[in-house]
Amino acid sequence: SGIDFEIIIIDDGSPDGTQEVAQQLEKIYGSDKILLRPRARKLGLGTAYIHGMKYATGNFIVIMDADLSHHPKFIPEFIRKQKEGNFDIVSGTRYKGNGGVHGWDLKRKLISRGANFLTQVLLRPGASDLTGSFRLYRKEVLQKLMEKCVSKGYVFQMEMIVRARQLGYTIGEVPISFVDRVYGESKLGGNEIVSFLKGLLTLFATT
Repeated sequence: SGIDFEIIIIDDGSPDGTQEVAQQLEKIYGSDKILLRPRARKLGLGTAYIHGMKYATGNFIVIMDADLSHHPKFIPEFIRKQKEGNFDIVSGTRYKGNGGVHGWDLKRKLISRGANFLTQVLLRPGASDLTGSFRLYRKEVLQKLMEKCVSKGYVFQMEMIVRARQLGYTIGEVPISFVDRVYGESKLGGNEIVSFLKGLLTLFATT
């Protein structure tokens, strides 16, 4: 790709062998390219971002799931988009252009669409996909947003975009295909939906 990069892998004690695979990759590509930064147990997405940021040496950070739900082929498009508009954030969207979701049942699709629709109506965020996490951030912008964001779970991604708009950061979008994981279970359940709605109302009241 001709891009100078490093891959920082944050593994929160997952039982699926992620760490072992990452260690093998480290041997193949070198510890300057593959940085494995594990944590003993699950401590949440926001703290994983902060943990990873400490080791990032580049000016931009791409955040993605490591189970290939987010395909690396979109990264060059994110970079192109960023350069094109000098954006502070480039967000992957499943709801624009040729973006989409593969492997979800109807219930999951309805929940995701509903969450996005509610957010658009209440918060007018100016971005089409608020709950996805495949994004490129300017490093200092990500640091600033992490200081401002207080949400946990699924609301966290949404708050990142809402706060970015509040602070006047620019956001570009790239259509992506999201492919649901082949192995393992999604963690979306009744509790997550309730906490999402609570978080949405909190954001509505504070922005």
